[in-house]
Amino acid sequence: MGLIETLVEFIQDGGKFMFPILFVGAIGVGIAIERYITLTLVRGTNRSMWKRLEPVISEGDFETAREMTSNNKSTVSQMLGLGLARQGAVRRREDIEIAMEEGMMEIIPQLEKRTSYVALFANIATLLGLLGTIMGLIEAFNAVANANPAEKADLLSASISVAMNTTAFGLMVAIPLLVIHAYLNSRTGEIVDSLEMASVKTLNAISGTARRKSQVNPDAVNADPIPATAG
Repeated sequence: MGLIETLVEFIQDGGKFMFPILFVGAIGVGIAIERYITLTLVRGTNRSMWKRLEPVISEGDFETAREMTSNNKSTVSQMLGLGLARQGAVRRREDIEIAMEEGMMEIIPQLEKRTSYVALFANIATLLGLLGTIMGLIEAFNAVANANPAEKADLLSASISVAMNTTAFGLMVAIPLLVIHAYLNSRTGEIVDSLEMASVKTLNAISGTARRKSQVNPDAVNADPIPATAG
């Protein structure tokens, strides 16, 4: 209870700029929590789906893989589904790769959505803290100018101490938000890397299946257009 009372007193002593900083920090934390939950769910569903999908793709059973991705809402299914949909309709590996890249271009903005706001609110909290300190110092010097000369030193030191509270509080809010922003970027990068890994493995599996078919029956490549070029 003593810590809470100290924090409340600290905010009250800092003046009116403490409340905008507190508000900005609350919004930043709210966005960070939402992004963390979303990225954690995306990561978990992708891992679960890829664990079931990888053996099917490795075996060359692309029809089953297409059915699995069409019935699943994970981002890895969305991306691979676009490529697998073209697997039986086009001959070149590059066409399938372009389809998956198109899916990645749609997925990445969804993963990065609102993450940049966390860093933005961290910067705003810092600037509000500095602004509050400057305004506090202006008020302090104006008050000292009209004060009794014997009380000026004590009044000035007390006013400066209170004015510095806003800068301190702004940094207390900004530093954790910047750390959280870096962490969210790292989690997003891990998801993007895993999607790229799944894309490459799927393309290699499609190319490998095409090569095996061409070796067993060279006419099979022409009968069933599967990309036979290893890119």
